[in-house]
Amino acid sequence: MNMETEELLKKRLRELARKCYQNNQYTFTSFLCLADLSCFYEIEKELSYVPYTIWGGSEVCERVMIRFGSEEELGYKEAFPIACIELKPLAAKFADVLSHRDFLGALMNLGIERSMLGDILITDNVGYLFCIESMANFIMENLVKVKHTSVRSSRAKEVPAFEDKDKQEMKIQIASERIDGVLAKVYKLTRSEAAELFRQKRIFVNGRLCENNSQMLKSGDVVSARGYGKFAYAGQQSISKKGKVNAVILYYGR
Repeated sequence: MNMETEELLKKRLRELARKCYQNNQYTFTSFLCLADLSCFYEIEKELSYVPYTIWGGSEVCERVMIRFGSEEELGYKEAFPIACIELKPLAAKFADVLSHRDFLGALMNLGIERSMLGDILITDNVGYLFCIESMANFIMENLVKVKHTSVRSSRAKEVPAFEDKDKQEMKIQIASERIDGVLAKVYKLTRSEAAELFRQKRIFVNGRLCENNSQMLKSGDVVSARGYGKFAYAGQQSISKKGKVNAVILYYGR
């Protein structure tokens, strides 16, 4: 994100917070990526006069919306305008193996802006798309094919429990709990390759941009490496006879 784009986003966030405060009404952002959310955290204290909630439709979603306002402050409830659409092959037996890229490409071909779309989670070759409510009918009417596979688009009756199903435990042995060492071990990178990810601003810890490759991880920290994946650091289990840290991470399957 360049400086101009960053300043425009901060301006928009300030406007939404001010509108909520002045008009006594909820305001919502469009879907934000990790870099956008990190930008919000940079001015979080400045906007502390307005309560906010962050949600993307599921606990595992990286793309999220911010809702300014609360029931305590405004006196009423208002849900996030997020719809979940099930994208299911019409003939599962003959369907292509569909990836996140396949689903996203089909949606982009409809001319939809990325900010209107949240995460796309996949289980058993069925995609679950989180989108802004106002786009739901358009998507269901027009998205009929993904890759070479005909699909049925409909509102999901329920959102699968992706968090419990898709977290995979991985045991690692590391010299310390430094984030660059953990990243190198998890994604099979050299220490210099891991350090480069920080210089490229591709590492986020608990939604915040992390540029310090020597930061020590704490149990419960969620690390996202753009282009690689996402994992939760579950903490150290023991120390080996040679002084190495035996630790566990929970890797989010995609």
